[in-house]
Amino acid sequence: MIKPLLRLKPGECYHLYNHANGSDNLFVEERNYGYFLMKASVYLNKSMKVYAYCLMPNHFHLLIRVRDEKEIREHLSYSIVFRAMSELEKIYFIEDWISKSLANFFSSYTQSFNKVYGRKGSLFMPNFKRTWVENDRAFVNMIRYIHLNPVKHGFVEGVGDWEFTSYKKMFTMGNDWLEREYVLKFFGGVEPYKKFHSSQLLESSELLESSELSKS
Repeated sequence: MIKPLLRLKPGECYHLYNHANGSDNLFVEERNYGYFLMKASVYLNKSMKVYAYCLMPNHFHLLIRVRDEKEIREHLSYSIVFRAMSELEKIYFIEDWISKSLANFFSSYTQSFNKVYGRKGSLFMPNFKRTWVENDRAFVNMIRYIHLNPVKHGFVEGVGDWEFTSYKKMFTMGNDWLEREYVLKFFGGVEPYKKFHSSQLLESSELLESSELSKS
């Protein structure tokens, strides 16, 4: 039996990831990475917050939190159609709208990519994967997992050596769509953030017990 896809719920945190179709790559030159992030900021800003990302040649990872239902309802309140819905209809509409924002993002990137590189058809695997990030411990571990993905796949030796993750973006201004201040505050500052990433060989429980993370 095929397991049904996890529906994205307002206020909840998720790890989203997907792979290119077949042997294709999502990114074939450096400018593609920046374009993907620009598209993400345009299409996802209204529906979710982005805490971390990693872009690899043939796949990507995003750590996001869907915006609170109140925020989403305020954004959708401009629509006469939405205001006329029953409460039950609004609940289902909001869930569909969240997923649609991602679908539109992937579609827009694909259309641009196909036009530039003369290809046709879907670029991404259908039905992007998603896992629920249920608590603070899972949140910090997922950030580290995402940032260490290039190390895991042997592209680089150090966590900060791959340019297309959010690891070093946390130290720089000008990434307003990335929730950098929230992430650094959650870790307790830049140094605990770096230490947590550099101690990947230790058990997560040891790291949490020896830092201020559990007090955030």
